[in-house]
Amino acid sequence: MTHRGSRVLHVGSLSRVEGEGALRLGVHDGTVTEARLEIYEPPRFFEALLRGRSYTEPPDITARVCGICPVAYQMSACAAIEDACGVSVEPVIRDLRRLLYCGEWIESQALHIYLLHAPDFLGRSSAIELARTHRAEVERGLRLKKAGNSLMELLGGRAVHPVNVRLGGFHRAPVRAELLGLVEELKRALDDAWDTVRWVAGFEFPDARVKADLLALASPDTYAIESGTPTVLRADGTQGSFPVRDFTHRVVETHVPHSTALHSRLDGRVHLTGSLARFAIGGARLSEPARQAAVEAGLGDPREGAVCRNPYRSILVRAVETVYALCEALRIIEAYEPPERPYTEVPPVAGVGHGATEAPRGVLYHRYELGPDGTVTGATLVPPTAQNQGAIEDDLRRLAQRAISEGDPDDAELTDLCERAIRNHDPCISCSTHFLDLTVVRTTGGGDA
Repeated sequence: MTHRGSRVLHVGSLSRVEGEGALRLGVHDGTVTEARLEIYEPPRFFEALLRGRSYTEPPDITARVCGICPVAYQMSACAAIEDACGVSVEPVIRDLRRLLYCGEWIESQALHIYLLHAPDFLGRSSAIELARTHRAEVERGLRLKKAGNSLMELLGGRAVHPVNVRLGGFHRAPVRAELLGLVEELKRALDDAWDTVRWVAGFEFPDARVKADLLALASPDTYAIESGTPTVLRADGTQGSFPVRDFTHRVVETHVPHSTALHSRLDGRVHLTGSLARFAIGGARLSEPARQAAVEAGLGDPREGAVCRNPYRSILVRAVETVYALCEALRIIEAYEPPERPYTEVPPVAGVGHGATEAPRGVLYHRYELGPDGTVTGATLVPPTAQNQGAIEDDLRRLAQRAISEGDPDDAELTDLCERAIRNHDPCISCSTHFLDLTVVRTTGGGDA
């Protein structure tokens, strides 16, 4: 079958990506004319659910947006509401929040690397199939995920949808002995993380390049996780930043007919957030072990300006970030002394607050409007996957065009290419495990063949 004919491909579901959706490729005389990532899951209206609720409730309610990244939603919600109320928490609480976030980074990155992404590089259709041929590696990934879960359980009360987070801090702070009890497990996990870097560095990576602008938080003294300033690295190499309060003025969301998720543009341009953006913008502030891991992984030295724009190699950056998160966790635990109180009081104030943190998949922004009694009168949540949809569509369009121009991919080959391109970005469309229904429409001459 020639690629200049007409055909329709339907793929009922794709495992190893969270969510459900579809892709439509339009091809006319060998040219890809459209690549639409169609999100058809019904909207869940979390922003509407928050209106009329107490200002103390968003951290718990928004955590239910995602079963993979609940801490990201809790931390962004806390940051925004505390900003509205004019409250800053003490350093030890900030450290505990960062420690909890490290737990989420560890478990989420391990999940993506081993169970979602690695099978693509090793010719396996699933993590179960991968476990049959690479049992030791999959067991290593599960150990890493368990180490992250251990941090989440201790600090958050449970690994999924933690219940110990509150405005101003935590309902309960751990005693030092409890955190020290995790040290040996985290040290073993750090060894596993280094082995992960060396393992994924041996994968074969197709040539590809993200042309979108990159957006990540940046901090002057550390690799940004739970706070930072939105910073943009444009495709032409220029860089700039803007206050968190200006986020929705710079990142503008719009409705598109083919998706129930909003599309975003940064200053009118397609942008990408996530691991590649963090490494490009904040890589120079990685800890020394993580910098060494980046060099060993073949990413180059971030302190010398190394930038990675190949989406297939994002798995390398996630492995480096896992090393970083484990080193950070051990550093925070070593210095920890329990606070006198586990939280700072946050009295209600009428106003508007903004907060952004780095979920494993990228910048997650929250904005809340509060009435004088603390009632939420308005809420805006901008998740990373919604921001990345435009960049993913651009990737799909270029990769599909190159494949069609260089050969004659059959249905299975083209479908596999599109699935891999999407998984490179680890989109979290919802909390399910199915994603793609692929439709390819090919036309010639005056229209459909």
